Amino acid sequence: MLKRMIAGAALMALLPFGAQAQEVPKKVYQLHQRLLTLDSHLDTPASLDLPGWSIEEEHGVLSDYTQVDLPRMKKGGLDGGFFAIYTPQGPLTVEGFRKARDFAILRGVSIRQMVAADPANFTLALEAKDAAPIAASGKRVVFMSIENAYPLGEDVSLLKTFYDMGVRVVGFAHFAHNQFADSSTDPSKKPRFGGLSPLGKDLLKEMNRLGVVPDASHSSDQVLDDLLALSTTPVLLTHSGCKAVYDHPRNIDDAHLKALAAKGGVIQMNAFGAYLRASKPNPARQEALKALFGQLREDAKLSPEKRAELLAKRQEIDRLYPETDRATFDDFMAHMLHALKVAGPDHVGIGLDWDGGGGVVGLEDVLDLPKITAALLKAGYSEADVQKIWSGNVLRVLAAAEAAKGS
Repeated sequence: MLKRMIAGAALMALLPFGAQAQEVPKKVYQLHQRLLTLDSHLDTPASLDLPGWSIEEEHGVLSDYTQVDLPRMKKGGLDGGFFAIYTPQGPLTVEGFRKARDFAILRGVSIRQMVAADPANFTLALEAKDAAPIAASGKRVVFMSIENAYPLGEDVSLLKTFYDMGVRVVGFAHFAHNQFADSSTDPSKKPRFGGLSPLGKDLLKEMNRLGVVPDASHSSDQVLDDLLALSTTPVLLTHSGCKAVYDHPRNIDDAHLKALAAKGGVIQMNAFGAYLRASKPNPARQEALKALFGQLREDAKLSPEKRAELLAKRQEIDRLYPETDRATFDDFMAHMLHALKVAGPDHVGIGLDWDGGGGVVGLEDVLDLPKITAALLKAGYSEADVQKIWSGNVLRVLAAAEAAKGS
């Protein structure tokens, strides 16, 4: 919740769907609706436990900052994706691990409850081959992933519990170093392990054994090096960008892009504005957001009062200190097209970080997704290429992990 509302970019004017649809030629929109479209990183599970919020109802990015719900998925042509169990990084202690474990399990249960509550519209996908028939039936495809392996504590066998729940992709770290791996954005700006820790290497072995895809997003370049060297299956970056376009620790350079592709891996392009380009400092806004973050703590359950307080304060910050220099759709496409040029259309996909800070001017929520298809076609990519980018590549990586189980 706080990850989206506080750390995410402020969201400005949003066109109604009718106006958005007019920006894309009818034939392109129809093609987009025919494609199998998956986003590899949806932080939408953070919304599922909010009081009064239902994924069945259409919400507005201006009213509650959410970017994904069932009606908007249908209108924007998103067939589904990987619903993330995101856990904030906490202390590397027995108590910290216990709290994180419980938080993550509850978040996973929320995803399963979403599916169970509406079998007419959502189906859990456990294998790559599940996606196409689910989408063809008109339902949304629900894969599950973990962002930040911190909740596993120091017991890699706990991964099997999450695997049995439905998790098929796991990211090793988040904003700070943990027990498994170095983060690309740790506040210390110094490595802890110089890549994967010994425990992280054990976790990778368990992932390969179970058929879980290793996700290198948020981890350091050295972690990516270790994953490429040690994993028996291709590596995925579920939501990342290109350092050649904007030099940010969350992005990867061309050498790593080429190495990733050489091993069959895929980079899924994100739309988190702060990772796409530099923006003018807005210290008053940042201080206000920092103060708000200090007042409110993310819990597995958020009371109606806390949610109302959070929304009101965030909206007041947006009114007093508007974000006037936001990244744009063109900035996002610059990263996308660069990755395609360097790695090729077999190794690029889409993971926009919806409901977790993603969203730029012109790409505000899932209603805007047909614009990506239009831009890729305009850039000269074929329908077959666009299908790979929208789902074929990530499903290939998942299928490879499944095929190599036990290795």
